[in-house]
Amino acid sequence: MSKIICSAAIRGAQKIIDMAESSYEDAVKKYGEDKEVSFPNTAYFLPIIYSMLGAKVEKLGDMKDIFLECRKLMPPVVTGDIWLPYLAPALDAGMATFFAEEMYEAIRYLNEPGLYTATEDPTADNFWLGAADDVIFRKRGVEFVDGSAPGFAAILGTPKDPEMAAKIAIELQEKNLYIFMHDQTEGISLPDQLLKQKQQVGWGTRLVPFGREYTTAVFAIGFACRVALAFGGVKPGDYAGNLKYNKDRTFAFVMAFGEVSDEWYANAAGAINWGFPTISDYDIPQILPTGVCTYEHVVSNVPHEEIVQKAIEVRGLKVNVTKIDIPMSFGPAFEGERVRKDDLFMECGGGRTPGVEVLISKEMDEIEDGLVTLEGLDISDLERGQNVPLGILVEVAGREMQSDFEPILERQFHHLMNYIQGIMHMGQRNIMWLRIGTAAVEKGFSFKHLGKVLHGKLHQEFGAIVDKIQVKLYTTEEGVKMVSDLATSVYTERDLRLGAMTDETEDVFYSCTLCQSFAPSHVCVITPERIGMCGAYNWLDGKASFNINPTGPNQPIEKGECTDEANGYYTGINEFVNQASRGAVPEVSCYSLMNNPMTACGCFEAIAAMLPTCNGIMVVNRDYLGMTPSGMKFTSLAGMAGGGMQTPGFMGVSKHYMTSKKLFKAEGGLKRVVWLPKMLKEEIAEKLKEVCADIGMPELFDMIATEEQGTTEEEIYEFLKEKGHPALEMETAV
Repeated sequence: MSKIICSAAIRGAQKIIDMAESSYEDAVKKYGEDKEVSFPNTAYFLPIIYSMLGAKVEKLGDMKDIFLECRKLMPPVVTGDIWLPYLAPALDAGMATFFAEEMYEAIRYLNEPGLYTATEDPTADNFWLGAADDVIFRKRGVEFVDGSAPGFAAILGTPKDPEMAAKIAIELQEKNLYIFMHDQTEGISLPDQLLKQKQQVGWGTRLVPFGREYTTAVFAIGFACRVALAFGGVKPGDYAGNLKYNKDRTFAFVMAFGEVSDEWYANAAGAINWGFPTISDYDIPQILPTGVCTYEHVVSNVPHEEIVQKAIEVRGLKVNVTKIDIPMSFGPAFEGERVRKDDLFMECGGGRTPGVEVLISKEMDEIEDGLVTLEGLDISDLERGQNVPLGILVEVAGREMQSDFEPILERQFHHLMNYIQGIMHMGQRNIMWLRIGTAAVEKGFSFKHLGKVLHGKLHQEFGAIVDKIQVKLYTTEEGVKMVSDLATSVYTERDLRLGAMTDETEDVFYSCTLCQSFAPSHVCVITPERIGMCGAYNWLDGKASFNINPTGPNQPIEKGECTDEANGYYTGINEFVNQASRGAVPEVSCYSLMNNPMTACGCFEAIAAMLPTCNGIMVVNRDYLGMTPSGMKFTSLAGMAGGGMQTPGFMGVSKHYMTSKKLFKAEGGLKRVVWLPKMLKEEIAEKLKEVCADIGMPELFDMIATEEQGTTEEEIYEFLKEKGHPALEMETAV
């Protein structure tokens, strides 16, 4: 390793440790050793320290031993007359750097509580977000597992030219990477430059401004560590497993702009431990031999026009991006982009005009593949603010295409159209809403480009079942009405077909082992009446997935004989789960929370937990941040319900499952539910009221408590007694 880089990294690490320890000593004097410290609403303490050492830093006093560890890791300063293999000492210094910076940032949360917004998007007066809380992490972290986000670029500083800064950011977005932004170059930060170019920053666009100083690099590395802990099955303290997981699975790198300080060298050395190389535009020594990283460790003097491609090459990331022939950038990074009033050129649907979208299957000879037609005015024919109706009719044909697959393909419209920069799509079916930004119109966006996107991407994602696709767009009232009438009949038939399916009418269920890479013993069983706990896969999705990829994660399960109707024990399911979990889960019930409940990974929308005092069940959704009557918040409950383990009384569930007739059937069904967060209760209120009426207890809806009635079992018990909740009279479930 370069002697110059090694020397600089060790010097930088020493400065950082001294700075952090001084901050610690001042904090102890001010707050005392028992003062609690954390990154707000996170379940992994200080995640780098926790993942590498297994140490839980919960109070200021816990930091004392970690600083001792930092000092032990620190090698002697490299002198001019001693020549050694420099890589190992520099890596140790880099690891000590991250330990010290993580403690320094935790103390900053005490000293400067308003420094970071702790939100998903910037506020009006502050764009530095700080460490991702668990709601954001669970939502975004899974993307690093399912492949929709192959990795991230941790950027220090910024190019001086705002246009070049925006160009680099967009190029990284197009590679589906997250862009984590830190520190400044000559007083200018990358978020500054992007905002000058009217780029939206925040988690929604994958342009994440973590913090204004280099010490916030620990938020990026900590995020990677949390992915390994939460989704990779890596245990706290298994530093080798965590480092290997990230090297093999998280394709991240450091990109540095401008003069590299000793402190930056120290952070770069730390990142190399995880296999994350550094690519710089500055004239610094290079480390070209391979070793810890897949290829080179440090590459410098890279022109701005080439830096993204060089970073992709050095990290060994294989990005498969098929160019869609439209004038705007395209990719998942733009899915969270918003078209706000000031940027709006026009809109369709959403109550402003009629809007409808539908996909239907046709015979092969009825489709001309690639045909995109428009009947009516195009965007170029309109003035700003002139809205028109919009009907989108996608017709597909394929040898393996079935009518059951139509809603699955149609469901892709939302995210595919949102992938277009400057376009915002909301809703579906006949409540769709499309907003088109002025910048997109200035680049020549046409309604036909929607058709090109749908044609190209549906072919890519569903090529195994779809052979031909044509798209018809209408902006005339007559054309939109025709599509609307067709869609209404299709929706009605489709809903009847889906609604008529029950677990009893189908002999085959479907497995989902998509998450076994990070929860090896987990097997999700998807039935017609029980959607996957992530909320993303239903029975038809499993069927379609198996047809698309017969060796993939969704396999058919012959359910076999039902040996216990109440609990939902099936011989075929038990045989399949026992084999697919490699014997870890020999038996699973489909309808019980207490008896061999279904395992979970960590991607569940909500968690169900038994409340013994209330003789009932609570369900808490991921977005609810408060305390629950179980005495635990969602983040703590996740540790009980996840990881592929069966824990009676705790189970991951989807929001949709809350209105299923099979919900907690063994425990008495919906009548056993006693507490929901208000936001979840309101979200599913309409359907929940229907189910209450169906079971002959319309008053049950008002008997289910929320945090407004209490967040302890005792408070909820008193409410249940007052309301006469049926759970209190039911047989004890525990």
